[in-house]
Amino acid sequence: MRETAAKAAYFTNLERIKSFRLMDDVFMTKCFEGDLECTELVLRIVMECPDLTVQSVKVQSLYKNLQGRSLTLDIEATDSTGRRFDIEVQRADSGASPRRTRYHASVMDANTLRPQEDFEALPELYIIFITEHDVLKGGKPLYHIDRCIRETETPFDDGEHILFVNGECRDDTPLGLLMQDFFCTNPDDMHYAPLRERVRYFKENEKGVLSMSNVVDEIKQEEREAVAERLLKKGKMSYEEIAEISCLTLEKVMNLAKAQPA
Repeated sequence: MRETAAKAAYFTNLERIKSFRLMDDVFMTKCFEGDLECTELVLRIVMECPDLTVQSVKVQSLYKNLQGRSLTLDIEATDSTGRRFDIEVQRADSGASPRRTRYHASVMDANTLRPQEDFEALPELYIIFITEHDVLKGGKPLYHIDRCIRETETPFDDGEHILFVNGECRDDTPLGLLMQDFFCTNPDDMHYAPLRERVRYFKENEKGVLSMSNVVDEIKQEEREAVAERLLKKGKMSYEEIAEISCLTLEKVMNLAKAQPA
């Protein structure tokens, strides 16, 4: 019985994995995890810098803020010149607000300088948001936002740069082809080999699929807990009823109830 249920869950996960795109946060995270080549490809195209070399890449970097909101970055990278990059994939327009980019930059900067280190040691910083829709509504494939002095219309060189990539623009330019790849579910339809093979690994290779299936299981658990927490907040159901609806154990529901704010 348990073996049958496990197989059914695995095949359900498999169908979900087939539907994933690089625009889906959890799948993008796995594909770019520790992968210099894929990260380098994206940055070379977005930055229009064919000789850009990525030295390090991390996914889901957590920056803790003891006095305010902490921050988790999708992809954090550094190139050979010391420039730092934060690449964020945002499907919801609300997740790509200008003030969010401001916060990302401020938290990264605050965690860069050592005590007493000169401010000029701050590296060039690029906050890159790849969005599903044209959130800036200018009809452009790529937007560059840099500070300038209004009165003289000259750059204010503080080293911070913000870029918005419009995911709706999927033409035959290098950037448009990249966006096509980000929205593909079938690796056979992808243009860029590094991305294609990475996606194929997690969708078709046995080890890759198993790794991705474990992530899907984690997502399911988080979704169940979110359902239980919403029901607990309403306070209209017994723990047993919530456990049945959310597919969680009674013990788990009771632990979630204890963690609810008073």
